[in-house]
Amino acid sequence: MLDERSFFMSHSTPGTSGSDAVPGSLGPSAFAPVDLAALIDSRLDRKKFQDHHWSGTFWEYLDIAAANPGVARNAYQRLYDAIVSCGNEKYRLFKKDVIRYHFFSDPFGNGQDGIFGLDFALMQLVDFLRSASEGYGTDKRILLLHGPVGSSKSTIARLLKKGLEAYSRTPDGALYSFSWLLDEHCEVKPVSGGTDAIKSHEFACPMHEDPLILVPREARDALLLKLNERFRPQHHNGRIRISGEPDPFCRKIYEDLMTFYRGDWRKVMDHVKVRRIVLSEKDRVGIGTFQPKDEKNQDSTELTGDINYRKIAMYGSDSDPRAFNFDGELNIANRGICEFIEVLKLDVAFLYDLLGASQEHTIKPKKFAQTFIDEVILGHTNEPEYKRLQNNEMMEAFRDRTIKIDVPYNIRLDDEIRIYQKDFGPDRIKNIHIAPHTLEIAAMWAVLTRLEEPKKAGLSLLQKLKLYNGKSIPGYTEDSVRELREETLREGMNGISPRYIQDKISNALVSRQAIEERCINPFMVINEIEGGLSHHSLLNDENTKKRFKELLAVVKEEYEDIIKGEVQRAISADEDAIRRLCANYIENVRAYTQKERVKNRYTGRDDEPDERLMRSIEEKIDIPDARKDDFRREIMNYIGALSLDGRKFEYNTNARLYRALELKLFEDQRDTIKLKNLVSSVVDDETQQKIDIVKQRLIKHFGYNETSATDVLNYVASIFARGDSKQR
Repeated sequence: MLDERSFFMSHSTPGTSGSDAVPGSLGPSAFAPVDLAALIDSRLDRKKFQDHHWSGTFWEYLDIAAANPGVARNAYQRLYDAIVSCGNEKYRLFKKDVIRYHFFSDPFGNGQDGIFGLDFALMQLVDFLRSASEGYGTDKRILLLHGPVGSSKSTIARLLKKGLEAYSRTPDGALYSFSWLLDEHCEVKPVSGGTDAIKSHEFACPMHEDPLILVPREARDALLLKLNERFRPQHHNGRIRISGEPDPFCRKIYEDLMTFYRGDWRKVMDHVKVRRIVLSEKDRVGIGTFQPKDEKNQDSTELTGDINYRKIAMYGSDSDPRAFNFDGELNIANRGICEFIEVLKLDVAFLYDLLGASQEHTIKPKKFAQTFIDEVILGHTNEPEYKRLQNNEMMEAFRDRTIKIDVPYNIRLDDEIRIYQKDFGPDRIKNIHIAPHTLEIAAMWAVLTRLEEPKKAGLSLLQKLKLYNGKSIPGYTEDSVRELREETLREGMNGISPRYIQDKISNALVSRQAIEERCINPFMVINEIEGGLSHHSLLNDENTKKRFKELLAVVKEEYEDIIKGEVQRAISADEDAIRRLCANYIENVRAYTQKERVKNRYTGRDDEPDERLMRSIEEKIDIPDARKDDFRREIMNYIGALSLDGRKFEYNTNARLYRALELKLFEDQRDTIKLKNLVSSVVDDETQQKIDIVKQRLIKHFGYNETSATDVLNYVASIFARGDSKQR
């Protein structure tokens, strides 16, 4: 027997002492050698890195701008192009043309921040950006996303920042800034014994400005004329514009160099090193984020920068721009976007800075003149804060500079389901089975809480939900659905947040029952939802809580109808039986419409068409006796039209007839299966065999597993045992 030490000694690699082996590992000899360095290197793109870190002279940059004037686009044009370049698709909803921009599906983050169902709001946002790109005035406004908690405002802002970062890494989104080449103290000093200034150290433009801002105003118009002659934007009609002056730091260096070289601008530009920049929130390049904090611990220098007191002694004055850190959020967000989280929670002093930043595109750093900025200013807020803004007469100037875009909750069921599928789909949840319709029922309840009661008599809230989701209901057309939508005042701005549903699904997933059974079902989630309503932090109105609980009863009833329908289809899923029933029905209908008799296969006699059989099928889809002739002629005309097109009529070709056949077969087979016996403890072998077949059909065709299929069969059996024979 080997002791532990002997074991490791005997399993160490040749040439290595046993003490050097890693205890508990199999050792390198257990696997084929792997070159991890080569594996890592194969995933890296050195050429792309070099492209992103290109640097050159100012004159080389002029050649780049001449070949591709788009490198000098402003922030609004760049953000708009980033969105539109990802593509879009068009569709109609509520009888309106809608554009879905793929940018908001998060193609650069594998869909992690994808947004569903807010296409109307996102269209408004993109229209705002296009208007700003073309210089129609909205570029002088603050974009304010307004909506209830959890309606994706922060996600939209995050996507805009993330997408702009990704776009700046592409050839189409390339942009450039510059550095100054001076001596080690950032001063203009001559080379020993020469006439040129020292260029030994590099000092980056602190606000990432475009190198073209260094072109003197006297030459800008001529330069812009040439650039715009070549500028061919794909997605808008904007023009290249060079606005403002360099920031105070760059302006001082520029003036000092112009003085040193006696106005020789070309010599000054030889001190400019142009480099490509990649926008990055983490590196604070072109993307800024500002969040409210305690008023005592926050001041406006966080927006516009502050004095670097350590450098005052070096440069002799606190008004020397070299002794100032231009690193406020509005400074570093230049050329990109600055997000203001919960912007209306900011102290009034901060909002004053936004007035000039939006309207004049300038900010006022301490002890310096107005400084030009080029950036998209984006804020988001919830409704109580916005109402407070509306009631504050002192904030009239801020309101006037704001464009509000409402970001409501989803009111389409399919879009709401997609939110939860992203978080709880099979790709994310591996070890617990989520029974069919679990996410659907939770989403259904969430959407119902957001809908306003329909004004049309006889239309229930659940029917309204189905109409919004594209389902046809007799008596309602696209026009009437559009009217339903337009008669609402605040639909989607109230109700339950997706976060609440996500929390309750998470609770169900970690419950003891889920862990034991490795499965959750809709009732488990409904119970979690109902239990959380009593202490929901945002629900203070007892009437609202009562209404939401009543809506839970509505979705429970809908779920019962859904699973009864699935069990019915599983029982009647015998294709041979349903095909025979269909052939029998069609044979009798043809004889009836042509006033012929039907040959009885057993007796050989010609009999009258089987009226009882035909009516037993037609009644399943509510065809009244007075309309039976019309329905039968409709079926025969349908078969004839298919034949003219060279197509064959099958039992499942006509959806209404197929449903009727399913229900008829279910009625005929239900008694033979004795589904009600499931609730008893004694089931004979023959019945159990038939039940097992039904269960396997539920698993195969409807997505259940063994546990959830058994639960559904038992529950539906209990419904029939109560005598509830309501059919879907």
